[in-house]
Amino acid sequence: MSAIKLNWRNFFLISIFLLFFGIILLALLIPIAQNLTSSPLLVGNVAPYDIKAPYATSYQSQILTNRQHDIAASEVPLIYSPADTNIARQQLENLRNTLAYINSVRADNYSSMEQKITDLAALEHIQLSRDTIKAILSLSDARWQSISQETTSILDQLMREPIRENQLSTINEDIPTLISLSFPENQTAIITSLVQAFVVPNSLYNEQMTEAARLHARSNISPVTRSFITDESIIQAGMVITPTDYEALQQYGLAQPINRWQDLISALGLTILSVAIFIIYIRLHPDMFSGNLGMRKLALLLVLFLLFLMIARVIIPGHTVIPYVYPVMGFALTISALFSPELAIISVLPLTFLIPYGLPDAEVLTLYYLLGSLFGVFALSRAQRLTSFFWAGAAISLSGAAVAVVFRIVQPTADWIGVATLFLAAVINGIASASIALILHYYLAQFLGQTTALQLIELSRPDHPLSQLLLRNAPGTYQHSLQLANLVEQAADTIRANSMLARVGALYHDIGKIINPYFFIENQPPGNLNPHNDLDPETSAATIIRHVPDGLELARKYRLPRQLSDFIEQHHGTTITRYQYSRALELAGMDKEAVDLNKFCYPGPRPSTREIALLMLADTCEARMRAERPRDENELQELIKSVVKDKLDVGELDAAPITMQNLEQIIDSFTSTLRGVYHPRIQYPKSDGDIKTRPVFYRIPDVDTPPNQPDLDSSPTNDVSG
Repeated sequence: MSAIKLNWRNFFLISIFLLFFGIILLALLIPIAQNLTSSPLLVGNVAPYDIKAPYATSYQSQILTNRQHDIAASEVPLIYSPADTNIARQQLENLRNTLAYINSVRADNYSSMEQKITDLAALEHIQLSRDTIKAILSLSDARWQSISQETTSILDQLMREPIRENQLSTINEDIPTLISLSFPENQTAIITSLVQAFVVPNSLYNEQMTEAARLHARSNISPVTRSFITDESIIQAGMVITPTDYEALQQYGLAQPINRWQDLISALGLTILSVAIFIIYIRLHPDMFSGNLGMRKLALLLVLFLLFLMIARVIIPGHTVIPYVYPVMGFALTISALFSPELAIISVLPLTFLIPYGLPDAEVLTLYYLLGSLFGVFALSRAQRLTSFFWAGAAISLSGAAVAVVFRIVQPTADWIGVATLFLAAVINGIASASIALILHYYLAQFLGQTTALQLIELSRPDHPLSQLLLRNAPGTYQHSLQLANLVEQAADTIRANSMLARVGALYHDIGKIINPYFFIENQPPGNLNPHNDLDPETSAATIIRHVPDGLELARKYRLPRQLSDFIEQHHGTTITRYQYSRALELAGMDKEAVDLNKFCYPGPRPSTREIALLMLADTCEARMRAERPRDENELQELIKSVVKDKLDVGELDAAPITMQNLEQIIDSFTSTLRGVYHPRIQYPKSDGDIKTRPVFYRIPDVDTPPNQPDLDSSPTNDVSG
């Protein structure tokens, strides 16, 4: 199964890089694609310059000849067939049948008026209005007989002459003029309605004969010849290219594209080089793109690269200032913030020579983009502060302005307006790059399950709802979290970890204690009974361990980033609640077989990052220091070393990418910070009224006086850490 997954992953990677290769090659060919795939001059385009005939020639113009053919064909009249007597007879027969039916309806003495109207309205070949039907039914038999004869006579007269489709409306208008004047107006209208219903075209358009006549007319047209002499103007600059102009250009070969195979080979070579850089880096750093998010990270990297490349190759060509404004450096800042400065420099390198490829001053633009990206990445550093992006933008502006101005002022055509324009373009570039990187980092980091500096700043505010809930419900835990936040922040800076993430993670790592705050020593009011004294060891341990899943539930409810949930889930690793386990052993008569160790273990997992490992060490060191109260700095350092050694021995730090050198630095940082936090306090003399002028927080015991032993009943946490 693993082999199948591996083969599928390799196939997917090959497909991705083939697509990546194709899109890069396409981007490089965009500015010259018109020369490679189509004519530079097309019908309807404006001629960019005067085009003259390079030599004298004559040719038969197919366009002009076809135009004369069309003119001759259009002059041929439409040909119609003679009047078709069969159509005339059929229409007369239909009229007689209709009149006969009307006679039968009129003669029906058993039908009512409404029934007769309904019958006549249903006639097949004619649609009579209700008023016309009533008028017909009201006529006398003699008068109706006269109307019938007049109708038949007029239709017979009309259908004897040729009637074409386009003449039908005119003939219908002329029908009233053919009716005898002996008929009054209302009867004339009846005759007109009856005749119009049966007048149809009887002379039909003969397409075959018409087309034959047109072909004959075309054949009589001689081919049109067009001639040019040497240097005669074919088309002038600014004129729209007509079909005849384009035909002339084709005769001279001036409309054909000039294909430069050198451009294609050059673009192909740069594409191969660019893809090779990514492939080699991925092979040397497989861990960066492994795991559940590996393919997502790789896809995001390649998509961002192609997006910056394609946009640049579309909008930059043909412009002078836009290349210096285009924020290529924003890509480098985004990759540095999302992944690493090393990957940012490696991935922006091909972008710096692909974008200006084939453009004027390509060498200057390559150096401009490369130096701007390098200075921006160096200034951005680990992108842990919002101000880092502004410093990066400033570095990009200054370095870009230096490159643009230095190469500009040495040109003979240099002028101060041009220099100032490029300087301003570099400043805009720095601002745009930092802004784009900040926006992309904010949204894409969430896509990758990361936490941005803006999110951490927002979460570190004391007025955050979850922080306020912790302060109100578990004030002791809140103070404990603040102290740990300061402790891990200093240590994170020392080992160059993400100090902002470590601090915010420490602030929220114990939020699960909000649910049952009084089961934890730091939240118990002085003098109150410890609720763990009334619980059996298993229940007591389960209550303490429960603050981890409770914290995860609160993190989901308040939509904390996944990285902060990892602090909550992993800061205890798989350690044991030692006090409860010891009590269980005592109750079992020290029989380890009778005690289920799993009931006293945190579910884990172990810390997976340096920041979470820092929190685990700091949590245990701070708790043990409160319990053991070391008398001097040496004892404090030995305490911290013992904590680190214990965590190493049980393997709690195995999953974290932390080195022995980092641990030495952490020990020194913890010693320095805790020494400052828990330094000795002098005891002020009492006033005459036995009123203390200043509270005594802590006093180092005399050398001969043993330190106070911790109250085990009030320390219900694992290895005395919270």
